[in-house]
Amino acid sequence: SQFEVDLYQNESACQTPLDRQYREEILKLEKAGGRKNYRIFTYTDHDRFTNLEEHCQKVTDSNHETPSYLAERMANVRRRRQDRKPIEASSLKSKIITWEPSEEFIKNNHVINTPVQTMHIMGDLGPYGKLGQKEHERVLCTVKVDSNGVITVKPDFTGTKGAYWIEVDGQKRELWQYTIENASAQVQPEEEEREQRVFRDLYSRHREYLSGLVGSEFEMPLPGTLRLFVNGEVVSAQGYEYDNLYVHFFLELPNHWSSPAFQQLSGVTQTCATKTVGWDNVAYFCYPFTLEMFFTQDDESEDSLPQWPVLYFEVLSLDFWQRYRVEGYGSLVLPASPGLHMLTIPTWRPVELGTVAEMRRFFIGGSPELEDMTYVRIPTTFK
Repeated sequence: SQFEVDLYQNESACQTPLDRQYREEILKLEKAGGRKNYRIFTYTDHDRFTNLEEHCQKVTDSNHETPSYLAERMANVRRRRQDRKPIEASSLKSKIITWEPSEEFIKNNHVINTPVQTMHIMGDLGPYGKLGQKEHERVLCTVKVDSNGVITVKPDFTGTKGAYWIEVDGQKRELWQYTIENASAQVQPEEEEREQRVFRDLYSRHREYLSGLVGSEFEMPLPGTLRLFVNGEVVSAQGYEYDNLYVHFFLELPNHWSSPAFQQLSGVTQTCATKTVGWDNVAYFCYPFTLEMFFTQDDESEDSLPQWPVLYFEVLSLDFWQRYRVEGYGSLVLPASPGLHMLTIPTWRPVELGTVAEMRRFFIGGSPELEDMTYVRIPTTFK
């Protein structure tokens, strides 16, 4: 820019090796007859303007904008390509987790820090005879290249959209219009065909790699067989009388249903202490389980709908002496529709009336239990 030409001609203004390099280039340019273009110039990656532009960039057009926590952290991160030495494998294994991270470590790792090289294409929109004043400089286009090789041009090439315009307030209001075009040399047909061959070869290799991971054939159920696959999770239990809860559950398969030999149809969660959330004591299990089953209709003339598998739950508590108490029974008919289901299961338990039974339950740990949990669905049996 004309401002830089005037600045770096003074040797005392050169502070960095880059400034001295610019001074040498300006002196050579002056000997060769000076600049041909006084309006258009660039600020490249390590110029002071580029650093200030990234640090002071606003998110909104409000004059009273207050930078957020993330904006401040992102402004302090120098998004530059850095020459980092390779880390040894032994040191990698020893530093997988940083137990006491410093403020600098959090600042550098909590935000996205993709190395980027930036160039601003500028325009000096000052009046004729008064070029080189910083207040008349405007950003016409910004070109960024990240470490993945992605080139970002902002604003976009104009094409058929018409010219961009900038209105300048000065001695008289001026309207500048400019267009941005991709002036890269056209690729020759031979080079384009060579590039397409490279892409096809790359895609075919990637497809072979994926097919090697996934396999070329999917396991299909037998004709006339319904395959039901369930990924479930026992999330939490709340509202029970005692602490240290765990859940025992099992799946009941009706007629015409079967499961693979390796499939476990029951499970027990870990014992979990409760925490107070609002008015309830909640135990968070986050216990995942997987169920797989098949339905085969033997008689095709039978029009009755099939019975659906039922999941039975038994919530128990564990006391200090490792004695268990039954806290509740519940059941769940597996959803017949695919997708995600968040289900709440109410539970109940048989109760002996009287103070003696409650004291026995508190001190000894015993309580009435069901010998067959499939009766959970008909609690009126124990009226």
